[in-house]
Amino acid sequence: MPPYDCMFLFKPHIRKEAVMDLVVRVGKHVYRRNGVVTDVKSLGTVQLGYGVKKLDGRYYQGLLMQLSMMATPEINKELHYLNKEDRLLRWLLVKQRNINFGFEFLGDDGRFELSKFSQTSNLDDEDEDEDDEEYEVNEEETK
Repeated sequence: MPPYDCMFLFKPHIRKEAVMDLVVRVGKHVYRRNGVVTDVKSLGTVQLGYGVKKLDGRYYQGLLMQLSMMATPEINKELHYLNKEDRLLRWLLVKQRNINFGFEFLGDDGRFELSKFSQTSNLDDEDEDEDDEEYEVNEEETK
């Protein structure tokens, strides 16, 4: 099952209980279709770049929520009932691409391949110079 992120932009005056009710309803829908909800984040109130016009007015702020899940590809068609939801200003379903889980991180020999990840550079070049002095060996000591 591919991972998805579902973003919800709620009207700013909606109570938190109503917001969580809709998020739980979507989570139960995913669960009934053998999917898994992996994360729920509230990103707080956001100022919109333009007003979103609805039947009850124009909104310049909204409450943003993110629901991460792993579901079947048909989930996009199944969530279109959210278009009729009056608590939402907008919703968006995004499929995450090029994400590997589980044994896909392992190499052929079963070891973790660190070469797939970028190496970080050492920012403390001055400390390396000081360390070299500590470990200098005199030629007289080795003889």
